[in-house]
Amino acid sequence: MQDRVEPPVLMSRLLTFVFAAALVVLVAMAITVYNMFPLNRPQVFFLTTAVRDDLEVTLREMPAQDEFLDNYKKLFIREYMRARNEVSANSNVMSKKWNGDNGVVRTWSNDDVYADFTQTDIWNEVMSDTPDYDQTCLVEFETGAINYLVADDAYQVKFRYICTNSSGLESQKDYIIKLRLSSEEAPQIKWSDRLETPLGLRVTEYSVMSGDGTDPLDTGFVMTE
Repeated sequence: MQDRVEPPVLMSRLLTFVFAAALVVLVAMAITVYNMFPLNRPQVFFLTTAVRDDLEVTLREMPAQDEFLDNYKKLFIREYMRARNEVSANSNVMSKKWNGDNGVVRTWSNDDVYADFTQTDIWNEVMSDTPDYDQTCLVEFETGAINYLVADDAYQVKFRYICTNSSGLESQKDYIIKLRLSSEEAPQIKWSDRLETPLGLRVTEYSVMSGDGTDPLDTGFVMTE
């Protein structure tokens, strides 16, 4: 009687070991990938550092009423004002930014605010089949331009609107906007929107407070050919 394993049996055992090891690796990879997406809602964290003899790092979640959260909201408002009001001479860029399917203004606005936005003259011109406008417009902020109104639970935003046409003619006008944000406890956002609004913020009120109350995007100020 021979005390050795025949080659076919040895090969079978080796293949069994290889397949078992591969299965373990695949299971580990599947668990790792699954754990990369554990959140039903995004959460924002701020990383703060303090330098002493060495580097100390602290990671903490933002409380609901925290100065960091207020700063985040002000940054959100700043970017919203630019996305909503700044005009580029490239109609393709404007159409992508302002469209109603996945444009950033639509993502950041509730239904009523976006509906009002689509009633402005320059929105209708830019989004028309044959756009005919001849200017670029920029939003300019000064220090302290965005302030929280405690009594109204809203923000007051001051900015200068500067438009220039292809002939070099420039117009400027100062605006004050009252802007209110949603503050849902558990905001529901599409996965595709997670990078644009990780906290699920939406603008729920946008009111022109200064001058005659005309929206910056109406042709009372914006120049057309």
